Formats: sequence, structure tokens, C-alpha cells
Amino acid sequence: MADLAAIKKLVVDLEIDAITDAVKGALAANIPAEDILKALSEGMTEVGKLYEEKTYYLPELVLAGETMTTGIELLKPHLKANRASKGTIVISTVKGDLHDIGKNVAATLLTSAGFNIVDLGKDVEPKVIVDAVKKHNADIVALSSLLTMTVVEIENVAKALKEAGLRDKVKIICGGAPLNQELAEKLGADFNCDDAPQGVEVAMKIMAMKQ
Repeated sequence: MADLAAIKKLVVDLEIDAITDAVKGALAANIPAEDILKALSEGMTEVGKLYEEKTYYLPELVLAGETMTTGIELLKPHLKANRASKGTIVISTVKGDLHDIGKNVAATLLTSAGFNIVDLGKDVEPKVIVDAVKKHNADIVALSSLLTMTVVEIENVAKALKEAGLRDKVKIICGGAPLNQELAEKLGADFNCDDAPQGVEVAMKIMAMKQ
């Protein structure tokens, strides 16, 4: 359908100012919200590929994420509540870290991939993360730490989950400039992700292993 192809292209072309009218027009034309969401997601997937190919960089990834999020907000009232989810992810930036661009991009990509995302924001206490895991029966905890001095908070979250008896029920993935796989494991996490698209790949693998 031409409208859906146009919506996908708007995400790829970073046309944030045009996405609202396009999505509203598609809804007015009685195109199912699920199909529009699929077009937005396909656009974001294409952006992810352009990012991996180094055609796009972080600013483009962020803008594409904002474009897609704008479209999703318009769709929310029209989406069926029982849309199948690939799993639930509690995501946040760790305590003491106020950076959230990478976390926001990851949340958008994971949403487009079909995950139910519980976004706790930035500078989040371990207890808040534990409470969210309990409340939402999460499968994965995703943590962002851009600062060297805050990576220890990943360990504090892992310990808090263990003390709550939840560590075996969730996988912890983390990302941020100071991190690598070896350090992530030392801090008690399961996986380190170098960027948001890799985060989606890892989350998919985790859920595939659970089935």
C-alpha cells in the first residue's frame, strides 16, 4: 500500500515533521494501526542497517527513533491491547548517570522489534528496577551507563535482583562507552552491547533461548 511505503520512507528519511500527517492520513484511510506500526518498524530496521553500515551515525539514529516514537504515540489508542509481545524489558540509565540518548534509542528499537518496554528513565535506584521487574514480570533488565564512575551501579542492580530472589529469572544486558563483555560479566551482567541495534539482537537471542 502506497501510504505504508511512504510512512516507512519517512522514518528512513528522518522526516519527523511529516510523520504526524502521514500516520493520521493512514488511520483516516482505515489502514489498520498494526499495519502502520509494521511500516514504522520496518523503517527503523532499515535505519538500523544504515547505522551498522556507517551510512548513518548516532544523530540520525536518534532522529529516526524520535520520528518513529511520534508515529507510535498516535497509534497507541488504536492498537489492540493483546498484540503479541516478544517479551518484557525493564530499561533504565543507572543511578548517578543523567545521559539517556543511547537508552532512548535502544528503547525505541526494542519497541519496534516487538518488545514490551518499561522505561524507568535516567538516574534510577536499584530498588526501583527490582520493583519494576516484580511488577511487570520482566524477562530482561537493560542498563545504560555512559560514565566510568557509574558502571559499579550495574553490579548494585545485579546484587539487588539476587537479594530479591529474581536474578535467575532475568537476563541483564548493559551498554555504554566504558563497558565491554568482560567488564559486564565481572559486574554481574550477562551481556554487553556495543550499540542499540546489537541490543535488539541480544534481546532476541535471550528470548529464543527461553522458549
